[in-house]
Amino acid sequence: MSSETPSQKPRVAVVFGGRSSEHAISVVTAGAVLAAIDREKYDVLPIGITTDGRWVLTADAPERMAITDRKLPDVAELSESAEGAVVLPVDPTSREVVYSEPGAVPKALGEVDVVFPVLHGPYGEDGTLQGLLELSGVPYVGSGVLASAVGQDKDYMKRVFTSFGLPVGPYEVVRPREWEQDPAAARKKIVDFAGEHGWPLFVKPARAGSSMGITKVDDVSGLDAAVEEARRHDPKIIVESLLTGREIECGVLEFADGPRASVPAEIPPVSDHSFYDFEAKYIDSAAGLVPAPLTGEQTARVQELAVAAFEAASCEGLVRADFFLQDNGEFVINEINTLPGFTPISMYPRMWQETGVSYPELVDRLIQAALRRSTGLR
Repeated sequence: MSSETPSQKPRVAVVFGGRSSEHAISVVTAGAVLAAIDREKYDVLPIGITTDGRWVLTADAPERMAITDRKLPDVAELSESAEGAVVLPVDPTSREVVYSEPGAVPKALGEVDVVFPVLHGPYGEDGTLQGLLELSGVPYVGSGVLASAVGQDKDYMKRVFTSFGLPVGPYEVVRPREWEQDPAAARKKIVDFAGEHGWPLFVKPARAGSSMGITKVDDVSGLDAAVEEARRHDPKIIVESLLTGREIECGVLEFADGPRASVPAEIPPVSDHSFYDFEAKYIDSAAGLVPAPLTGEQTARVQELAVAAFEAASCEGLVRADFFLQDNGEFVINEINTLPGFTPISMYPRMWQETGVSYPELVDRLIQAALRRSTGLR
């Protein structure tokens, strides 16, 4: 430790915000994590990333990071300076964090022992931040570069699951060049998919989360608008057929002896929304059923599949796996989230709470798991 941080407690940098469309939800998650970290056990350094990518020191003020009166929080409002920037040197021999402002001598903020990234979406959950931390030699909570990238890209996620024999639903991918160079052919590709699997379809950004940019399309008349909405978040889109059945989620957490699954949860139909979209998740606070009303056999099966998905994508730390329980009794995996939401109403911590792991213990276990791991090949 440097002279700036005389305590021998591990120093945790909570990094949040970011450049993705999920910026606000990341801030909310950070507020919950900051409130839960045991300050007797850890020193904490909150670092926000603005929507334009600047790393800033922020107030350690969880109460300012919540959604209030439907207003979403923003890192810029929490930043201690409009011009100062935090720098994590890409140097595995030093974990020194530096703060600089124009016209001032850079100030050493001390070393960081572990990073707790609570960024969602591109430039944080997708392997980019994880790559930076690998180069810097700083341990971090959650999955590594490969698993993070696979978990962010619904196209390659499904390809990996299929290769491991895990059940996925029908889908089609439209890559950027296809839509940009020959939209008529790309449109026909989607319509042909609908002809095989039926309407409605879900048109989604391939690499976004929190239900951002998703449109339920009932017929071809709404297709172009849905594609453009998805492309606002990601130039690559994925089209999925409607899977009827119950929405079931299951958490996976890394213990010292390997990953374990939580009790599953069920997302009930949301009456005021056509599907479980962003507003249903974060604004209108749809209540999930924890534990899900499943048979013992169904519970064991979804837990088995959740851990298998965790292993298939080479995940570490934590994952929330989302499924459909179809009318024929079979589970289909929809997606995994390698950095699932930790907001007060998020399903991942609620599932572990019901399993016997409290929110503060969950945060502590994730930090301890990260401290046990080295960076680099493992």
